[in-house]
Amino acid sequence: MAKIVVFDSGLGSISIIKSIQKTCKSKIIYFADQENFPYGKKSKPELEKIIKRSIDTLEKKFNPDLIVIGSNTPTIMLDITNKKIFGVNPPLKTAVKYSKSKNVGILGTESMIKSKNLSKFIADCGISKDVQIHKINASNLVQLVESGKFLKNTIYCRYFIKNLLENIFLKNQIDVVTLSSTHLPFLKPILVSVFPKIRFIDPADDVARKICKKFKNKPSNKNFIKIYSSDKTKTFQKNLSSLGIKNKIYYFSI
Repeated sequence: MAKIVVFDSGLGSISIIKSIQKTCKSKIIYFADQENFPYGKKSKPELEKIIKRSIDTLEKKFNPDLIVIGSNTPTIMLDITNKKIFGVNPPLKTAVKYSKSKNVGILGTESMIKSKNLSKFIADCGISKDVQIHKINASNLVQLVESGKFLKNTIYCRYFIKNLLENIFLKNQIDVVTLSSTHLPFLKPILVSVFPKIRFIDPADDVARKICKKFKNKPSNKNFIKIYSSDKTKTFQKNLSSLGIKNKIYYFSI
């Protein structure tokens, strides 16, 4: 059985974990570093320090086969060469393939959207010059997830999402959007209901397929997950319970 550590600053990793467990059975250690939430508002030097410390600590403590950074922000912003580390990138080529208006939106955190590394990532994808890529700051949507509002107050979330995004989508004729924060797939049902003509693409399934392909020689017949958090507050536990995850949460700080 492959042992995989998945971490980010909060609930975002759950979207990746669910896809991994659906695609292949594995042993997962999930670390929610809520002490450093949100990654999306950190500077590059701050994020480099946090991620390096996290990777070093998690590798020493758990000795996993793979460490997944379950967040687009550090994946894009940092240059990580360790082959044991797997990140989450915007599924841009898939989005371009589906776009009829040739206007694609990338929803991401403030730090990622403003990052030069994202511009480089877009350039490296070799997208045709007649396709416009619109980078959209979605940090406030991440907060809707981490606070649990998406579970408790969908009417408010619908209003908030429409108010934030409608003019941007209409003005730029955007018809396909990548959910490039792992928190955002939790909002996909609301996004689809508010903007039914727009296709929203979640990278989780593609990420899961690539990860599981690495461990096809380590099959298992059951899933296992153990959850750690760097914050002792009860909000995280309540939100996990609302998502149907009743596991005990262990305290662990980097």
